Amino acid sequence: MKSNKVTFADIAAYTGFSKTTISRYFNDPDSLTLENQQKIADALVALDYKENKVGRILASGKTEFVGIIIPNLYLHYYSEMLNQILATYEKYGYKFLVFAGNARADVERKYIEELLAYNIEGLITLSGTIPSKELAAYNVPVVGIEREDKYISSVNTDNYMGGVQAASLLKKSDCDILIHVNSDIPDDVPAAGRIKGFVDVCEENALPYELILTHLGDTFEENRERISALVDQFEEKYPGKKKGVFMPNDTHANVFLNILFQRYGKLPETYQIIGFDNSPISREAVIPLSTVGQQISVIANEAMDILSSQMAERKKRRPEPLKEPVHKIIPPILIRRETTA
Repeated sequence: MKSNKVTFADIAAYTGFSKTTISRYFNDPDSLTLENQQKIADALVALDYKENKVGRILASGKTEFVGIIIPNLYLHYYSEMLNQILATYEKYGYKFLVFAGNARADVERKYIEELLAYNIEGLITLSGTIPSKELAAYNVPVVGIEREDKYISSVNTDNYMGGVQAASLLKKSDCDILIHVNSDIPDDVPAAGRIKGFVDVCEENALPYELILTHLGDTFEENRERISALVDQFEEKYPGKKKGVFMPNDTHANVFLNILFQRYGKLPETYQIIGFDNSPISREAVIPLSTVGQQISVIANEAMDILSSQMAERKKRRPEPLKEPVHKIIPPILIRRETTA
């Protein structure tokens, strides 16, 4: 009976169950005993059943789609995180619909409405544009990554530890001045921990430091212009001093490194550079960059693990509401390369 067109009637005849029972196996498996589920599963293998996904979606309303909202694909961290989330398909079996929000709340709300129209079963968001309280009100499981997360589940790097690691490495490199460049990040956003960790190390060890909180732009051209101006500022303010520069991410650290290389033909001895992320650009830079490594593949898998658990719960006959959001913190890994001593 092996065929790619095996029907519910064929499965019912093979197992002795009714077609209604077979339908329940696909659309409401929790309503069957484990023994009966196993009998039907064995029959599917024996009959070489090929599932009609469209028919299943129409029958159950479950699409196995997960939405992803990502700020942009310019920063290498976001593109690598997206790559790792997509790679979870083989483990969890969910397909993904992806939108880039570009920090516009009106656009992201339209994207979410579009995703909900496709009956997504869950949402992963790396964008912090829409408050978590609003996201929670959409009534689908939501997991945030590196964003404000009071009302939704989340997976984040231990950013404070990362800031401590970066500042400690620059301290060991015997820098005369430690400099951290970052955005002016609200306290409820995880990345603010990088700033606090950096500042705490500097103040506890009485290290001279400068904190520069500024927006570096959203495109390569804007990054290059604004980071080049920072290099001019450092050269004028700290001539001849050994400057330990902690950039907010590997993309910006690489731009900083390239500007120095274009000016001097090398990384001057007066600069030590460390980024954050361990995205591919840190390994592929003209000189491999030291970085505080976020465990991107671990974060992606943890996010899908939390989300799939919540989506599976909703498929039960008597789902238990999530009592409170689940938050997981992943430790960073300091990676020393050639831009620090």
